[in-house]
Amino acid sequence: MLLVTGVSGALGSLVADRLAGREDVVLGTRAGLPGTRRLDFDAPGTLPAAFAGVDTLLLISAGYGEDDTVVARHGAALSAAERAGVRHVVYTSLSGDGDHLTYALAHRWTERRLRSSATLDWTILRNGLYAEFLTWIAAPDADGRITGPLGEGRLAAVAREDLADVAVSVATAPAAHRNRVYELVGERALGGADLAAALGATYAPGTLADARAAVAASGAVPFQVPMLASTYSAIAHGFLDGTGVESDLRTLLDGREPLDALDVFVKAVRAGQASGDAAA
Repeated sequence: MLLVTGVSGALGSLVADRLAGREDVVLGTRAGLPGTRRLDFDAPGTLPAAFAGVDTLLLISAGYGEDDTVVARHGAALSAAERAGVRHVVYTSLSGDGDHLTYALAHRWTERRLRSSATLDWTILRNGLYAEFLTWIAAPDADGRITGPLGEGRLAAVAREDLADVAVSVATAPAAHRNRVYELVGERALGGADLAAALGATYAPGTLADARAAVAASGAVPFQVPMLASTYSAIAHGFLDGTGVESDLRTLLDGREPLDALDVFVKAVRAGQASGDAAA
């Protein structure tokens, strides 16, 4: 039996769609919605029943929170998996070039915890930043300007759809991927000028200080401010452009072409603009 966590999130919902109707798959949600098992990492008492009869766990990172919160969630999940007799954990981590990001620590802790387990086999999917995430940090403003402080840096962004396909492929045949770490970054690195040109916008990057102030003023919770600032900085200073990272994405997609990250970005921006216009 395969248990998939995090199916209410963007990546998890894509995975759930791909596994719909399979009798050997169960889905875990915090609310225990119809057709799912209640699985709340912040309520460890829900975990034994959620993990009962599970052979493989697809642990989609519960990374929304401060480091101590995320580490506690993942630690509770892995301890419960060990006690329940789960044999293999597939974990969606962060790409290896992401160690300068403030949210890397919880991912690396979880990887270390998996490696130290006496009973669990594991596979680590080191996901690059989503192409769709660029719509959060580099969408044009009302004046058609992209002002996110990406500098001259570039991001080896990857389509969320591709990462969902990889997660399903690995989690449904985990033995072939036992104790492997896969880097899953895009093959084409995108810069601010590329994003602007594709949208007919202007690239006018601001400063990190301006971006930090804007995020803080937006109503973001405290941990999100350094999270987004570190993302801008890591891209701007050339740490997330895929240089030196040998991506396993194409191989795990069975050789098919990865989706074009720039096209994914443009479609996501256009969809957001259309929904905004409809709401207006």
